[in-house]
Amino acid sequence: METEQIQALFREKMQGMPKKARRVVEYLLMNMREAAFRSIGDVADGLGVSKAQMVRVSRLLGFEGYSDLKETLQDAVLGQVNPAAMLARVMDNRQELPVTIHRLEHANLDDTWSQLRSEKVSAFCSKLRDADAVYCAGWGISTLVAQSLFMRLRIMGMKAFLMTRSAMTLQEQARSVGPGDVVVVCELPSFVIEVTQAVERAKTKGAEIITITDNPAAPICRYSDLSFFVSAASPMFGSSVIGPLFLVHILTSVLAVNMGDSARKALEEQSEFLHDERIFHPVFGLKYS
Repeated sequence: METEQIQALFREKMQGMPKKARRVVEYLLMNMREAAFRSIGDVADGLGVSKAQMVRVSRLLGFEGYSDLKETLQDAVLGQVNPAAMLARVMDNRQELPVTIHRLEHANLDDTWSQLRSEKVSAFCSKLRDADAVYCAGWGISTLVAQSLFMRLRIMGMKAFLMTRSAMTLQEQARSVGPGDVVVVCELPSFVIEVTQAVERAKTKGAEIITITDNPAAPICRYSDLSFFVSAASPMFGSSVIGPLFLVHILTSVLAVNMGDSARKALEEQSEFLHDERIFHPVFGLKYS
C-alpha cells in the first residue's frame, strides 16, 4: 500500500471516531515516517494514551494490530526512498520529472529552513568553537553532507576529521574520539547499523553528538546532544541532499562569522592558496587565441 492510499484510508476511517482515537490517527497522518520507526510505547507516551488504545485504533483502521499497522507504514516509507520503486512510480505516472524535482527541492529548502531555530544555530557554533576536534560522519549519500562540512571546517582552520566507510569501519575510526570532541553525523534513510554503533561508541567515550537527519525516529537521535532536522524528499535516487547541504551552508557561514579573526585569517590563507599559479590556472588576465 502506497503513502497516498494509506492517507486516504486513514482520513476515511477517522470520520466518526472518538476524539482520542482521532488524535492518534491525526498524528499518524502528520508523522507517518516517524511513527513507522518508533516503538508503540514511544508513540503512546508522546500522545498521552495507552498501548491498548494504540492497538484499538489500529483495528479501527482495519489492521490486525499495531504491529501490522507499523509494518504497513514502514513498507510505504521505504518505498519512498527505494530507487527502483521511485523509477517505477515515475514511469507509471508519466510525471514531468524536471518540474517535479524543481517543486520538491524548493519544498525541501523551505521545510529545512522552517525547522531551523536560532538557538540551535548558536549552540552548534558554541560546541564547535569549544571542541578539541570535530569528526564529520556519514555513510552512502550522507557522506556528501559530511564531506561538505569537513571541507568548510578545514578551510576555516579547524581541527576536523572525516569519518566515512573506507579501509576501516566507522567503529574503528570512532576509537580516536574522546572527551572534548564533537561528532557531527548526517544520516538519511536507509539507516545503517554501523553508523548507529559508531555514534554510540563515540558517545560512551565522552564526545558530544550533533545529528542531521530527516527523521526524529532515526536511531542516531537517541545519542544526540543537539539535533537538526531537514527535508529530503525526492522522486528519484532515494533521499535528496539539497536540504542537508543548505543546512551545512548556513551553519558553517554563521560559524565563520562567530569565529571572527581566526576564521578571517584562515580564509585569507585559503585565498592565497587559490592564487598559487603552480597549482591553479591564473584567475585574471587569461588570454584566448
